[in-house]
Parts: sequence; C-alpha cells; structure tokens
Amino acid sequence: MQKISRVLALIFIPAFAALAHAQARPSSGDRAAPLVIGETFTINSKILSETRRINVYVPPGSQESAGTPLPVLYMPDGGLAEDFLHVAGLVQVSVGNGTMRPFLLVGIENTERRRDMTGPTENENDKKIAPRVGGSAAFRKFIREELMPQVKERYRTTNETAIVGESLAGLFVVETFLLEPDLFDTYIAFDPSLWWNDQKLLGDAGGRLHARAKTEKTLYFASSSDDMEATQRFADILGKDAPAGLRWHYEKMPEEKHSTIYHPAALRAFRAVFKPAAAR
Repeated sequence: MQKISRVLALIFIPAFAALAHAQARPSSGDRAAPLVIGETFTINSKILSETRRINVYVPPGSQESAGTPLPVLYMPDGGLAEDFLHVAGLVQVSVGNGTMRPFLLVGIENTERRRDMTGPTENENDKKIAPRVGGSAAFRKFIREELMPQVKERYRTTNETAIVGESLAGLFVVETFLLEPDLFDTYIAFDPSLWWNDQKLLGDAGGRLHARAKTEKTLYFASSSDDMEATQRFADILGKDAPAGLRWHYEKMPEEKHSTIYHPAALRAFRAVFKPAAAR
C-alpha cells in the first residue's frame, strides 16, 4: 500500500485574520485566532512521483453530527491560492439556502498545472506553454487509484462523485468525460480549453459518443464571450451523437469573460445538477 502522509492540519487564512486583528485594534490581552474552514492532508503519490496536497470542505452539520455519508465533488485547481476558497463558499451558501445537496468538496492543489490538465499535443505552440505538458492520463490515474481511495478511507462518503473545473481544468473534465466516462457521475466544465491540440479531442468526440449505447451520466458546461467557438462545436456534436441517458446542458454566458465565468457559472451549475430532490 502506498505511503500516505497522516499529517492533518487546519486550513486558515492568515491575511483575513490579520485584517480582522488590525481593524478591531484589540487590547494587548486579545489574541487573533485562525479562521478555520476545513482540513488538509497530503498524499505521497507513487504515480506522480511527488507529494500532493488535498484540501477538504465539509458543509457544517451535514456529516459529523448526523453521520450521513456525502457524495464527493472533486476539483482540480483546488489550492488555497487557487479556486478552493470561493467554491467552498459557494457550496456553504448553496447548501445553507437549500439550492444544492450537501457535497464533500475535495480540492487538488496544483504542482504543475499545465502538465496535469493537458493531454498529448502535436501543436508546437501548445508545447510552449510549460516545460512539461500532456500528463492528464497520469493525473487521472492518481485521482482514480490514490486520491479516491484515500477520500473513502478518511470520510463517510456515498459512491456518487462529480468533478468541476475551468479553463485547462475544464479541458481535463471534458477529456475525462470522453476518455474515461465511468470515473465520475457528473462532469462540470467552464470555458474548457478545447482548442488544445487543434481541437483533436472534439474531432474524436462524435465517434466516442456514438459508440456508447447508453450512459447514465450528467454533463454541464458553460462558455463566456471569450471562448464560445470550440464549446459550441462540442454542443453541436452532443446534439447529434449524445448517447441515450446522458443528461447534458450547455449554458452560454456572453455577459462573462474568461476571467469572470467560474463563480457565476458554478452557481448556475450547482443549482441545476445538484438540486435537492424536494426542489425538483
């Protein structure tokens, strides 16, 4: 069995704590405390030959007190300096106001983002974006064989899984849906970088979809005004070749840019695909 780090620590935001401390101007006897929102642990990955940090958010009261297993939402770009905090906040608010079912949020912090999120490419300009690219198959194997077993061991979970990502992480989501569809139940991608490798993933998509007689999966994707051409092509392919049973939705968001789409698109997506049964 792989060697797993057992270091379990509190996630906190020093900048917020420092700001609150400064604004309150406490007396000399007061002490600032960390702002706790979740947990973090590390995995010494044999597949990736490196240590990976995993950040976890559990909606308050949804698991520890009731002992109820939770479905799991995985997110690449899941570091504290990446997208973990704002997505955790969105889960907290959405669960709290009843527009989303409770999910365990598992953020995967990056080491070499452009390596992990991209498949192989024959385009020379693609190869220039990072010293190493094309590692998505290994990253998927890490999620399947090392991360998922650890999450099941550490937390009370159901068998339901989902993944959400934007830009290159959105490319990874769509690639996983096309190449290894059984890894997750729900796939959510915003402004996926489907231009990668001259859109070869889309060139093969119709045949891969047509080969599936039936699939009980959910796919939600959205595009901003900066990234509609390839995403619309993907929607057109699905309109023609989507297998029976696939629940899919394409949301155009021309009012958003690539730099602004994640949060508003995630709000719409979570409400659409994770809606509580009573609200359906």
